[in-house]
Amino acid sequence: MPSLPRASSRSGRVGVRWFVPFTLAWVALWTVQLTPLQLLIPLQLNTPGDADGWIRGVVQSGLVLGVGGLAGIVAGPLAGALSDRTRSRLGRRRPWALAGTALATGSLAALALAAGPLAVGGAWVGVMVGCAVASSAFTALIADQLTGQRGAASAAVGSAQAVGIVLGVGVVVVSGVGLLGGYLLLAGLMAVGGTLGALVLPDPKPDEPARRSAPAALSVTSDVLGDRNFVQMLLGRLAGNLGNALGTGLLLFFLMFGIGQPPADAEDNLLLLIVVYTVFVVAASVIGGLVSDRTGRRKSMVVVSALVQAVAAMIIAVAPTLPVTLVAAALIGVGYGIFNAGGLALATDLLPGDDANAQDLGLVNVSANLGQLLGPVVGAGLIAAVGGFWLLFAAAAVFSALGAALTATVRVPAPLAPPR
Repeated sequence: MPSLPRASSRSGRVGVRWFVPFTLAWVALWTVQLTPLQLLIPLQLNTPGDADGWIRGVVQSGLVLGVGGLAGIVAGPLAGALSDRTRSRLGRRRPWALAGTALATGSLAALALAAGPLAVGGAWVGVMVGCAVASSAFTALIADQLTGQRGAASAAVGSAQAVGIVLGVGVVVVSGVGLLGGYLLLAGLMAVGGTLGALVLPDPKPDEPARRSAPAALSVTSDVLGDRNFVQMLLGRLAGNLGNALGTGLLLFFLMFGIGQPPADAEDNLLLLIVVYTVFVVAASVIGGLVSDRTGRRKSMVVVSALVQAVAAMIIAVAPTLPVTLVAAALIGVGYGIFNAGGLALATDLLPGDDANAQDLGLVNVSANLGQLLGPVVGAGLIAAVGGFWLLFAAAAVFSALGAALTATVRVPAPLAPPR
């Protein structure tokens, strides 16, 4: 078989040949996670029925998304730990990226044929586990291979998240392919983007070839979780992502039942909101990531951006109309773009060493994914409790502000400041 690419030294810089497949892989990963979350699963499980039937659909969707998220949360760090210890002809990260891609692709095809919350939930678990496994491998490449470009790589991940949701929802809504066609398109995208990224991106061998034993693996995780700064960063990332998920994760239901729009209009306006959100997320991610590389002031950027997100969510709670929501979507995009890109770069700066990057960054992914995927579950409960959406957006503001407060307590060691 032809030789696969190898990376240069971790201290070197990478260019377009690295960033393009890396970004495309993340576009695929985010598209196949967020399109079902925002559009396909809510439509699949929507139960309008009587006047209160829609609440049952919200709750079922929240539970399905939450169970899938929990499975991914368990799978991500485990796959990362195993990836750190993998030695194969294909490399250390590549086998896990390929395996996760294959599992997510097959599960999306199964989701296309699923009916009812149990079947949909089972297939969704497969999608989330596959994405978590692949994500742990791709995220580890940032710490494995980059130093001065970690902010730029984190911006690529954040931008891909925004582009992915527009790409997925836009294609499904504009083309009118329906649930079956939508899921099959997502499966094809995952197969191409994930496989291309896994095969093209370099996968350097670690400095020390010996595998860690299982007890050593456990001790590494314990050391990381015993680091106050690392834990505070994880908690801040969890709270900020939960705030974002509460503010954005149930927008289709908000448009249909909070503002009172017909389903067809709600789908069109959901796409409009997502486009506005995406433009500002991408711009803020790129600018924020590059600025954080130049200045090293990642923590302050993350704190301010979380507060911007909090203000935007409170605006919707106070004035729940479509024009106001469009303005708030732009603000949330700015806040989350900087929060996500700066936060991931900050996490890589706080890593204790180089021998367990995938395992430790798996915990970072967990904190973000847990927040995003608890959002529909918590949000469904808040909506059911008051029979409306004001408490949902108020909670989004509170958790975003909490994320800012927790991140503000993190102390970044001076040696990790970026080179001038």
